[in-house]
Amino acid sequence: MGITVHFLRHGEVFNPEKILYGRQPGWYLSDRGQEMARTVAEWSKDLDIGALLVSPLQRAQETAAPIAARHGLSITTDERLIEAGNIFEGQKFELGSGVLKHPKSWRYLTKPWVPSWGEPYEEQVERMLGALFAARDAAGGKDAICVSHQLPIWILRSAVEGRRMMHDPRRRECTLASITSFHLDNDGMVEGTSYAEPAKHLLPIK
Repeated sequence: MGITVHFLRHGEVFNPEKILYGRQPGWYLSDRGQEMARTVAEWSKDLDIGALLVSPLQRAQETAAPIAARHGLSITTDERLIEAGNIFEGQKFELGSGVLKHPKSWRYLTKPWVPSWGEPYEEQVERMLGALFAARDAAGGKDAICVSHQLPIWILRSAVEGRRMMHDPRRRECTLASITSFHLDNDGMVEGTSYAEPAKHLLPIK
């Protein structure tokens, strides 16, 4: 039987100003985000986890901490799991009220299939696949968990499921503290995916 590599999106970040924080350091989990992290750790209690690879960003490291404690694992920081690069990082990014209303920003929106405003989708797929297989190898025949961010996880899943990269961000199936699982066959290659939301009851009401 093959193993599963679970990709966990980090929990809620304390961000009252609605900033696109991207790869900026220092963004930490809110109280609810910490509860999400504990909830996912509880969800994972029956899994046989052999490796825990985590994005270097603080919000991901904090999300991973309860899982590491639950399974007696050390956190392996993997730069390949970092958030996608974005030219609008550090700015408010809300339709009608954020950076997109300024004409000077429009030149970055000309090629959504790349995308022209940030890290190319193909590069995200390449690095996330690298992290997936590194987790597989590090787990020693057990399952593994990778803690990352919404866009890279969604793009990896889209590539594996044969979906086009250009998409509406509002339609991503990758909520806070959700689990996108990649099931590997006996040869260690991805044969399927699944999705779960163990912290769904903690999601903010829209």
